[in-house]
Amino acid sequence: MRACKPPTLARKPIDMTDLLIDARGVNTYYGASHILRGIDFRVGRGETIGLMGRNGMGKSTLLKSIMGLVKPRAGTVAIMGQAMTGRAPYEIAQMGIAYVPEGRGIFGNLSVVENLKMAARAGTRGQRDWTYERVLETFPRLKERLGHGGQQLSGGEQQMLTIGRALMTNPDVLILDEATEGLAPLIAKEIWRICGLIRETGISSVIVDKNWKHVTQITNRNVILVKGEVVFEGTSAALLAAPELLAQHLGV
Repeated sequence: MRACKPPTLARKPIDMTDLLIDARGVNTYYGASHILRGIDFRVGRGETIGLMGRNGMGKSTLLKSIMGLVKPRAGTVAIMGQAMTGRAPYEIAQMGIAYVPEGRGIFGNLSVVENLKMAARAGTRGQRDWTYERVLETFPRLKERLGHGGQQLSGGEQQMLTIGRALMTNPDVLILDEATEGLAPLIAKEIWRICGLIRETGISSVIVDKNWKHVTQITNRNVILVKGEVVFEGTSAALLAAPELLAQHLGV
């Protein structure tokens, strides 16, 4: 075992009936490059998890492996207890997993209204907590730009639209890859406020962001990847109590 692995890897067990994502022994390659090396990653109902690490350490690849965008060469991914390894992304989404990718992926030729309403549906348990009206209340900036095309929005507004569109699917898990990357400080602050609101509603979240201080303010648990392996897993309190880990793996 690596010397940098802390005792917090002996994590509190998750109730298997509330396990929404269960990835085990995931090995993912890009060509001959071995990116993920036997990763175990779980998300329980109501958890907010920070996925951390420097650039190129496998964070986005792990999310893409879960979402079916990249097929692992070994290991398994289960969603809501069902084997979903390598299944199509739309099938993963139908299981209640909403993905906000780096780069956002909005439809630039559609209006804000169209981007939101095209995604509207009930969740896996029939829940319709996130309505069009609730999304606009949560994102007042979008309410002012309903007729604007996606390409007319600022980067921060596009991020709000992408998160709002994901919430319109009434997900059980919301995955945010690079939640505030490239955003102005005031817009980033608004995104963090919204992440906190989402946590309060009980939706599970996985958040990737370089700002570990903001991440640890809202997460229950954090995972750090180094070269495709988990080197830390534990609570925010445990991570903040280990400044040597922050310095070694996050460069702070």
